Amino acid sequence: MTVNWQQEVDQRKEALLDDLVELLKVKSEREDDKITADAPFGPGPRDALLHMLSYGERDGFVVKNVDNYAGHIEYGEGEEILGIFGHMDVVPAGDGWDTDPYVPVIKDNKIYARGSSDDKGPSMAAYYGLKIIKELGLPVSKKIRFVVGSDEESTWKDMDYYFEHEEMPDFGFAPDAEFPIINGEKGNISVAPQFASTNGGSYELKTFKAGLRPNMVPQDVTAVVTAPSVEKAESLKEAYHAYLEKSGVSGTAELNDTVVSFKLIGKSAHGASPQAGVNAATYLATFLNEFDFGGGAKNYLTVAAHIHLDVYGEKLGVAYEDEKMGKLTMNAGLFEFVAGEEGAYINFNFRYPQGTGKEQLAAGITDSIGQYVTTLKVDEKHSGPHYVPVEDPLVATLLAVYEEHTGEKGYEQIIGGGTYGRLLKRGVAFGAMFPGFTDTMHQANEFMSLDDLFRAAVIYADAIYRLAK
Repeated sequence: MTVNWQQEVDQRKEALLDDLVELLKVKSEREDDKITADAPFGPGPRDALLHMLSYGERDGFVVKNVDNYAGHIEYGEGEEILGIFGHMDVVPAGDGWDTDPYVPVIKDNKIYARGSSDDKGPSMAAYYGLKIIKELGLPVSKKIRFVVGSDEESTWKDMDYYFEHEEMPDFGFAPDAEFPIINGEKGNISVAPQFASTNGGSYELKTFKAGLRPNMVPQDVTAVVTAPSVEKAESLKEAYHAYLEKSGVSGTAELNDTVVSFKLIGKSAHGASPQAGVNAATYLATFLNEFDFGGGAKNYLTVAAHIHLDVYGEKLGVAYEDEKMGKLTMNAGLFEFVAGEEGAYINFNFRYPQGTGKEQLAAGITDSIGQYVTTLKVDEKHSGPHYVPVEDPLVATLLAVYEEHTGEKGYEQIIGGGTYGRLLKRGVAFGAMFPGFTDTMHQANEFMSLDDLFRAAVIYADAIYRLAK
């Protein structure tokens, strides 16, 4: 049977967009202070999960909610299960938006909202691909299970819980990256050096805070410093303004007697591509480190300044490159120092290729900055490198669909980002961004091109059918 996939998507463009707009209105940021038994990651992720599952119920699919952790929308029968993995949670919106991040706006043929490209837009495109197959009554020989998660941007506890209750698909993909395909992902681990929160110099660091998530480059940083005199405080402020101008970043400094309150603005980016961002925290630390701090505060600023502009772990002694998977990257994503309170830390999030790992990272960091820290916390739950060979029928089929619908040659790609595709031994990420796209994931003014949204839906419909028929 020949299906005109483009025509089928064209007939559903308005409905697809309407559904996406309503989904994007749900503020699905994880909120740990609002977690309940009914909302394991806070009310937002739960509400977005329920909203997505309601589309499946409306459209006559078999739908299952697994205790508000995750759920699935299912079609077809067969011994094998084809899994499609999307997620409804989003990273915090942060500052710098031109519009309300949870009031979707369409302009210049793009839809702007948090989650538009990561991952509600791509998920909706894939869902409509499945919806087309169902509405046409196309025969399939496998069970197709669209798995909907709600904690992908944080701990993946949604999938831990889901797979304690549901069987693992045999193969599949996550519409959560880019075309032609992502068949390899670097390992992902966080390492957090801890510091004493003491002072000892003529300047005192009261607070230093930056970052929203380990997988986001900190866009904003604030710090409060007490100078030894009013004159020194005024001089500190003047020096800061000169530093901002020289460095090409913006910020403010406010005086209150001997207390100076600093703010510096950088640029957020996905933690898997720290080179695309401007780390506000390391810029401010580099400035403050030139002054007479002491104790744990001095150690803290020394390390934060030491890693300034280092996105490949070179200054930490952990740089590594693999011929196939490329370079290790490092994002210093979270900073917190409060004088007199335990728990001062910096979080390093590493995306590492095959050939290195937890032990090498811990050893290198200890050798490099061990003299400044009290302890080194290494994330015990982490993901190793993942790769599905290009010869695998899953990869070959998806590349063939991409080539047929774009006229462009497909090729394998390996990224630092982590997607649900790595949950499966034969799992990949497939779209929905096209080569040359502007990456706004985890940034202010996130958007997705409507042309790309609909084009992805065409590719997903054909791909799902070829894999399941």
